[in-house]
Amino acid sequence: MMRFTDLKREANFVFGHRQIKLTLLVVFLLSAVSLWSGYAEMHEQQATIERLLEKDQIEREAVITHQSNFGMVAYYAFHLTYAPPSPLAFAAVGERDVFPWKHRIRMLALEGQIYESDTDNPELAFLGRFDFAFVTSVLLPLFIILLLYDLKAKEREARRFDLLNVTARNAHAIWTSRVLVTLVPLALVTLAPFVVFGLINGASLPSLLTVCAIVIGNIALWSVIVLVIGAAKRFANFSATHLASIMLGVWLVTTVVVPVTAHTVINAVVETPEGGDIVLTQREAVNSAWDKPVEDTWRAFIATHPQWADYTEFDPERDSSFNWKWYYAFQQVGDQTASDLSKAYQAATLQRDTIASYVALLSPSLLTQRLLSSAADTNVSAMVGYENDVRAFHKALRKFYYYHLFKEPEFSQESFEALPQFTPNTKSSHENRTGKEE
Repeated sequence: MMRFTDLKREANFVFGHRQIKLTLLVVFLLSAVSLWSGYAEMHEQQATIERLLEKDQIEREAVITHQSNFGMVAYYAFHLTYAPPSPLAFAAVGERDVFPWKHRIRMLALEGQIYESDTDNPELAFLGRFDFAFVTSVLLPLFIILLLYDLKAKEREARRFDLLNVTARNAHAIWTSRVLVTLVPLALVTLAPFVVFGLINGASLPSLLTVCAIVIGNIALWSVIVLVIGAAKRFANFSATHLASIMLGVWLVTTVVVPVTAHTVINAVVETPEGGDIVLTQREAVNSAWDKPVEDTWRAFIATHPQWADYTEFDPERDSSFNWKWYYAFQQVGDQTASDLSKAYQAATLQRDTIASYVALLSPSLLTQRLLSSAADTNVSAMVGYENDVRAFHKALRKFYYYHLFKEPEFSQESFEALPQFTPNTKSSHENRTGKEE
């Protein structure tokens, strides 16, 4: 049975080596720098949202003031939609580097507005950006290997291994104590900066504990991998250097080869429409409406909006060859034309993510990143949920404007008091809406 004296003895032995102290210092600095980087990035995103919200409101009020009909307001007024960073997003940026987290949308066809956004190249994000999730999932296992690879091999090479086992009251207590006094400080220097940044950023206690549990679980899993390799009978006569090479090989395969190969294979296997194809399909449908008979547009529009079937007529003399309700009707038809492609794109995105979740069972590092992204609400589900929130808001905009365009009430600025306002949803709302077309 392990006793306090065993821990004290091994702590004095372990921390008598300058290498251990230097390693812990490096881990602490990496953790702190990665957290500061993520915190600065999320702070900048939040500041951008607040700045855009202020300008968005001013610009929209100016449009409403200077226009005299609902069609012109709908055409010129932009509406900011956004997915604010969660209190833990600084620790795991996740898919916020790949998926758009803000859009300025109008009443025009929506699909083109969603898929025209520029994002970072996902091919550059195989392993992830330098954030806390990257440090704990990719770099921390290397330090665990560095600290534990020669746990027993070093004693064998110094010819002290048998002597320690014979003279010790409990041979297992020696190695257990040495592992504990090595890993507990490692976990502390990794998590202490995270807890500080989390409290500063207003993260809840349960969420902080969740991330701590994920990181500790990752440390425990990699420690087991390293210790099992070091204790394997077939490697009993291997030198510490050879053992380190085997452990690094395991790290390389599970952390780099498996995720990169899986990413490539999944993209090849899961057929996914291109965002550009969605934009092109929607645009062609909208542009071609100018040359088609008006009846073709109304037929497609009324099929999904039968409540406006009695309001499609307009005065050719007054409206010449153009009418706003017809204009927004074929914008709607453009989205309907691209709807199947858009749904297929979202379904393929979720399918790829589901397959990746199974692949993560073969890669502790990938699994850790996914768990941290989920805890931080920066995973694929959250970003797809935001995309669906944009669609739901745009649907509400259309409902508002369709009433005023088809019923044709008198134009007044007071009418816009009922104009829908975008409100970002919580994590639970995202989970309920993911994969559902609003």
